[in-house]
Amino acid sequence: MSTENALRDLLDQVLQLGPRVSSFHAETPLLGSIPELDSMAVVNLITTLEEHFGFAIEDDEINAEVFGTLGTLTAFVDHKLRP
Repeated sequence: MSTENALRDLLDQVLQLGPRVSSFHAETPLLGSIPELDSMAVVNLITTLEEHFGFAIEDDEINAEVFGTLGTLTAFVDHKLRP
């Protein structure tokens, strides 16, 4: 499964987006565009990303740009997964 597909599944799991998430693509805006993605949901999503992908996310790695679009979030996760 690609990182983008895994993120679609995780976004649905955390935010309960239902069928909407299937139409998400790299340019789909996230933070500020999806009402369900509030500050508490971001915290839950970070925890879910860490658990699912097996990496730690430091506070200084997180900013609004990371959660700007599905593409920027995918790039962040791909970067974290590189050895």
